[in-house]
Amino acid sequence: MSLALYRKYRPKTLEDLLGQESTVQILQNSARQNHFAHAYLFYGSRGTGKTSTARLIAKLLNCEKRHADPKFQAEGEPCNKCGSCLEIDSNTSLDVVEIDAASNRGIDEIRNLKENLRVAPVGGHYKVYIVDEVHMLTGPAFNALLKTLEEPPAHVVFVLATTEYEKLPATITSRTQRFIFKRLPKSIILSKLENIAQIEKIKIDPDALDLLAAAGEGSFRDAESLLDQIASSGEKITLSAVEKLTGRIGFKKVEQLTDLIIKTDTAGVLKALSEIQDEGYNVVQLARDLIHYLRRVVSLKFNPSLKEHFQSELTKDELESLKKFSETADADKIIILIKSLIRAYTEMRYSPFAIVPLEIALIEHLKK
Repeated sequence: MSLALYRKYRPKTLEDLLGQESTVQILQNSARQNHFAHAYLFYGSRGTGKTSTARLIAKLLNCEKRHADPKFQAEGEPCNKCGSCLEIDSNTSLDVVEIDAASNRGIDEIRNLKENLRVAPVGGHYKVYIVDEVHMLTGPAFNALLKTLEEPPAHVVFVLATTEYEKLPATITSRTQRFIFKRLPKSIILSKLENIAQIEKIKIDPDALDLLAAAGEGSFRDAESLLDQIASSGEKITLSAVEKLTGRIGFKKVEQLTDLIIKTDTAGVLKALSEIQDEGYNVVQLARDLIHYLRRVVSLKFNPSLKEHFQSELTKDELESLKKFSETADADKIIILIKSLIRAYTEMRYSPFAIVPLEIALIEHLKK
């Protein structure tokens, strides 16, 4: 069985951890000084590298070359060649314990964990406990974890990971070093997908790759999984194929629909919506994409310098298109439309007739 792309191209060094520069710098400095915390908390959007970074910390703590070679230690990276590093990469290390708190969330599981903490590392210098989705633990389980988290055995390091930081008790967060993992810009995801496609010899149109990066919504893992799924056909991947896979339309179609709206072409707008629905695209996602597109149009209208900020999300041609619309659009009308679309989007998510709230919102806007 072939390895999934998101696992195959998981970061092997801190330097490979894209889009999280401040976190990388701090952890590299810690590794150079060999000064690690007893507990870390990684929080942020899904697929941004939290678990991968937890494994990198495990490698840094147990890398044989780092412990034997002070000169190499100054590089602040694992060697990825020693037995300990290779075991962690292959998920066979007995000194790295990954726990899914979503399915091991009770006080009994935490008590068992505390009992196992007494056992010394098997082959490395430290035992690393990675607790994923830690916000899922019950109240009693958090209470049972508190004292251990504050004063774990000298050979134990905890790495907690969560997508919902606000659900964690302050008593837990205060006992950890906290790192936020930012949502990744489309440009960084696109760059990595291009690199993977080149290495794996995947034939894919640039527009199709761009839509895959956008569909990842800030997550490397989601984008890589989509590329893996569609590449299994062995044929050249087109924009149309990616649109059908993801259920969302490309930037060009959103741009064309926006052009019809700004021109108040009611018949054209309704025809475009009908075609999009008939082709099986996700109209709820279309509403989201349209809201984001119009948001950028209004933002550029009031602050043209935001063009530099949007460069990480859009191509040069897409930016020029946005700029053109922002120069001619009536900002007040677009703001009213965005509010109507947000209401329509809320209704669409729970309606058996998802297209209807979107059609009504656009017709009401175009009639004014």
